[in-house]
Amino acid sequence: MIETGDLKKGQTLEIDGTLYQVLDFQHLKLGRGSAQVRLKLRDVRGGHTIDRTVQAGTRFNRARVERAPAQYLYKQGGLHYLMNTETYDQIPLNDDQLADALDYLTENSMCELLIYGDEPIGVELPAAVELRVAETEAWVKGDTAQGGTKPAKLETGLPLQVPLFIGVGDVVKVDTRTGQYLGKA
Repeated sequence: MIETGDLKKGQTLEIDGTLYQVLDFQHLKLGRGSAQVRLKLRDVRGGHTIDRTVQAGTRFNRARVERAPAQYLYKQGGLHYLMNTETYDQIPLNDDQLADALDYLTENSMCELLIYGDEPIGVELPAAVELRVAETEAWVKGDTAQGGTKPAKLETGLPLQVPLFIGVGDVVKVDTRTGQYLGKA
């Protein structure tokens, strides 16, 4: 069992027989009455998201999810193939199961495969990944007095604000939790 005070983003919960992944949560204390927790959950199997508000202190069943090291191989049709690096099994996952992880996965990148029972349900990304800049505007020295940013598009299609000195072809480090620029790789 897990209480609302112990929730973390990315945790998998079992609510009413359905697996949900915590996308976001917010503790609310409004004047009189007890505190509440507003949850944004993604149905792991169905792919849709729901919002649910519960009383603070509510307990949920924690889903027993195992992790296995995996490597992203390729996309074919609507499926993305990953290889379990321990057993060398190839596991297909659809777009809904990968969700936002698609913005950070490139061929041969490493991640953790999430397995519930015998069923693969998604992936967990490392805290930061390195991606190549595919498109960005040119920068002229002296454009700003302070450090500024400009829009860029990464090789996976992810839009990102980068410093002015970053150019096309540069490799940047991106935080997978917040989607923000961390530095030049």
